[in-house]
Amino acid sequence: MDAVEPQAVLRDEVDELIAGWRTERPDFDTEPLQVLSRVSRLARHLDLARRSAFAAHGLEAWEFDVLSALRRQGPPYQLSPGALLRATLVTSGTMTNRIDRLTEAGLVARHPDPLDKRGVLVKLTERGKVVADAALADLLDRERQLLSGLEPGQRASLAGLLRILLSPFDSDGGA
Repeated sequence: MDAVEPQAVLRDEVDELIAGWRTERPDFDTEPLQVLSRVSRLARHLDLARRSAFAAHGLEAWEFDVLSALRRQGPPYQLSPGALLRATLVTSGTMTNRIDRLTEAGLVARHPDPLDKRGVLVKLTERGKVVADAALADLLDRERQLLSGLEPGQRASLAGLLRILLSPFDSDGGA
């Protein structure tokens, strides 16, 4: 009968970090580091993947945030500046600046709000729609690569656990 090779134990940089703390401060419970240091490291990799995906389409992350908020609305792909502000969690001054820059780039356009003579609507241009769709497709490919070490069931379990972990931080309880 052939001997079965024992499966190699998977170790990462967090394991080394934990081992160092256990040696130096065995009185500390380092269990939170097991999860949150890995989440932090993953967040850095995700940030790099996102920036790279957006840069490949000439976008900054904030530009994608605004374009994707409009794109998710469906036709006619428009929102008031106030609604965009709420969707992207920035100040009104910041949103005005962002809309100005996206307008200059031809990705959005301002139109009068037919329901409010003083108001305007920000509408995704056809070019903005194409750029948003391409950037999203690229982002999803890169995010899939980040998750490629997990089986579909593991990804679903992780998503559920992260939802539980994040729910107290979501102001509306689950958006």
